[in-house]
Amino acid sequence: MTLILLCVAALLALGPLALVWRDRPDVSRRVYAAAGVLCGAIFLLDILPRGADALTTTLPFGLPWLGVHLRLDPLSGFFLAVVNLGGAAASAYAIGYGAHEKDPMRILPFFPAFIAGMNGVILADDAFTFLVAWEFMSLSSFALVISHHHDAENRAAAYIYLLMASFGTLCLLMAFGVLGGVSGAYGFDAMRLAARTPWTTGAVLALVTLGAGSKAGLVPLHIWLPLAHPAAPSHVSALMSGVMTKVAIYGFIRIVFDLLGAPAFWWALHPLVFGAVSALVGVLFATAQSDLKKLLAYSTIENIGVIFIALGLALAFKANGQALPAALAFTAALFHVFNHSLFKSTLFFGAGAVLGATGERNIERLGGLIHRMPRTAFLFLAACVAAAALPPLNGFVSEWLIFQAILLSPALPQWTLKLATPAVGVALALSAALGAAAYVRAFGVAFLGRPRGAAAEQARETDQWSLGAMAALVALCVLAGVLPSVMIDTISPAAADFVGGRMPTQANVAWLSIAPVAESRSSYNGLLVFLFIAISSFGTRHLIRSLWPRPVRRAPAWDCGFVEPSPMTQYTASSFAQPFRRTLGHIAFSVREHLDMPPPGSTRPAYFAVETGERFVAYIYEPLTKAVWFCARRLNVVNYMSIQEYLALVFAALVFMLIIVAL
Repeated sequence: MTLILLCVAALLALGPLALVWRDRPDVSRRVYAAAGVLCGAIFLLDILPRGADALTTTLPFGLPWLGVHLRLDPLSGFFLAVVNLGGAAASAYAIGYGAHEKDPMRILPFFPAFIAGMNGVILADDAFTFLVAWEFMSLSSFALVISHHHDAENRAAAYIYLLMASFGTLCLLMAFGVLGGVSGAYGFDAMRLAARTPWTTGAVLALVTLGAGSKAGLVPLHIWLPLAHPAAPSHVSALMSGVMTKVAIYGFIRIVFDLLGAPAFWWALHPLVFGAVSALVGVLFATAQSDLKKLLAYSTIENIGVIFIALGLALAFKANGQALPAALAFTAALFHVFNHSLFKSTLFFGAGAVLGATGERNIERLGGLIHRMPRTAFLFLAACVAAAALPPLNGFVSEWLIFQAILLSPALPQWTLKLATPAVGVALALSAALGAAAYVRAFGVAFLGRPRGAAAEQARETDQWSLGAMAALVALCVLAGVLPSVMIDTISPAAADFVGGRMPTQANVAWLSIAPVAESRSSYNGLLVFLFIAISSFGTRHLIRSLWPRPVRRAPAWDCGFVEPSPMTQYTASSFAQPFRRTLGHIAFSVREHLDMPPPGSTRPAYFAVETGERFVAYIYEPLTKAVWFCARRLNVVNYMSIQEYLALVFAALVFMLIIVAL
């Protein structure tokens, strides 16, 4: 614990140190290398074997009568590994990627501070420390989002992100206030023992869903995410999407599964409904995006929804005393937390490599990159396969476990849950299918075919540091998919602490298979699937090449008898998304298609454009913004009152508060 805290303190000190090194030509390499080493050290210290008891300590900082309480238990240990594995990968990637940054000093002081803030949230054991670290994480990430401030779109994205972050912190502040009760307790130990009424419990659950959900990207609190992720540098986008959203999930789990006490069955409805809506809306937006980083941002919203669905199932089973199904759902949620941090970081790294090589995020202007960036293309494809939840990679395993938990839902006694859970399962299945289509579209349009512009035609492979970071994460995706039993057994202690049960020890299952409930019910063997795919693929290739008598020939693709060398004749991302946009798009967004077709005989080209609008912005945030402006204009008179009127206003407010206290 002491060594971990020293590494976190060193991360904090690395920011000011970057200012000291600002005149050095290798300042970026120094800062990112140091951050990577420190994150790697925390990761290694965290995974070292330790006893079953939680490690706790108190530092003489913070509030004088409280201090800083810190705790490392199985749950915080798991999330600490996720944070620092992602931080180490982002730091290694940035050694190469950050060398091309025009103004590195707008990023370097805040990058290690951002990682330190996330570590602080995970280790906090009192409300004051938790909120200070949470706000530190938010402000440092805001500085990173606005680092490219010369673009007005980036400034607007940073402003919206700051607003949503402030709203989330306010909700968490009020949630801790209700948890502390009339005694005003700050420590988590005191909050666990406090008595609460159903009304206060409901208030805390709603506030935590809003506070943590706004940071995680739950719909309809997600509007900052597709704006901030494209605005930030790619390695920061990877940290925000792959890691910071998981810190928000940690906050939800810590409060709802730990501090709030024994759950009631209706607690599960919040995460189930919000999770299903987020998964469906996120993936629908992802299928329609042409901006590669926005596509990945909306995919993050979908995966956050998937995780919340699993957490809702865990709450439902735990409330009904069904320990094994609760452990299955909880383990699936944490497994997907880990998986998403791996493949989404890789995808953002790949998007950054494409952006650095071409200067383009719009996939409509890319194409043919597999010939110019073959290694990036292969690694991006592997991450797409994992994100699309296809076997034998890791994304499939965690989503398969969630479906196994859904299949156990008929055992729930409440009819509300009996009816809601199958509907959630349908939404999850639909989002999984659409997610696969979104990644086929993204990879096919960006990397296959012919270059659609000069930037794509002149692209070159990215640097070795970036490729190494992506390759390491892809290797972990393969390992977690082929050997999922290791991850499941690693998560089991946290499940035992927070839902009162654990899955059967998977290391004891033969042939490295996993059996969530029992081998007679369902099982999966990632290693056998991997070997079958590899042997059948390479075997078929070898058989065809050895038996086919003719030599291999390369020829132009069939052009249907119409020779047209222009790459504009290729299938576009917009046309690929049209069936989804027309059949399901109205669920999430409004669509207007503009078509200008010339009359017969005219040589004027046709014009087609698609305009999409987000319903949540039109129906929630725009009316809310107008209401705020209306109230602000009406309250503006307070700025021009006399001293007597100010005194009278203060006196009236004091009388009002005394009446509230008396009642």
